[in-house]
Amino acid sequence: MEEEFSVTKQRAANIDEIDLGELLFELWLNKLEIILAMAFGAVAAFFLSTVIMTPKYTSQTSLYVLAKQEANTNANTITTADLSVGTQLTNDYQVLMTSRPVLEQTIAELGLDMTTEELADMVKVTNDSNTRILKIEVTNEDPQLARNIADTLRTAVSEQIISVMNIDAVNTVEDASMPLKPSSPNKKRNILIGLMAGFVLSAGLIVLRSIMDDTVKNSDDVERYLGVPVMGMIPDSESVDIAKEKR
Repeated sequence: MEEEFSVTKQRAANIDEIDLGELLFELWLNKLEIILAMAFGAVAAFFLSTVIMTPKYTSQTSLYVLAKQEANTNANTITTADLSVGTQLTNDYQVLMTSRPVLEQTIAELGLDMTTEELADMVKVTNDSNTRILKIEVTNEDPQLARNIADTLRTAVSEQIISVMNIDAVNTVEDASMPLKPSSPNKKRNILIGLMAGFVLSAGLIVLRSIMDDTVKNSDDVERYLGVPVMGMIPDSESVDIAKEKR
């Protein structure tokens, strides 16, 4: 009984073994299927990026804020402490950038048919490390509207910063740019993702199909699954006929 259990256990272990070399060979045999899947993924990604997805444009503007200490009597002098304070307050400016009063003022001035939440989703505020320059990016389907929102938003937040933070002035570094090319969708990236998705899906299906296939194809499979040596092989009728014709 113990011997039979050991044999059965060995057979199960043999079945569960995955030969990496065989899997790679199986992938190579089905390389055409993989190539077709990758091509389909790339074409599908291109179609989605070109036809289905709506192109969006991003306009960028930036402003400069410097907070001066009240104790600084020389208005033309900027101390190290001033720079430190300005850097620390940059996060506060970023919060004010998408505050409700700023967004409502922008919507009112441009007559936009959207909520403050919808407008906030279009706005991205960034700050380069160790600087007091705030960059405002506005993304919209209409490039002209994206530019108008960015300029209006910059003006509105400048007034809000001066009012709330008691800053003397907020300087404009650059006006909002007119986007000439869409910022999204990124066709090259999407096509690459489509290629990779096609490869992963097709290779995964081929590997799964190979692992689930427990049919006996050759003498090695007999020894692996049944655990018995092969004493001999019977040729199929086609091999015999071919051999006779050669003779």
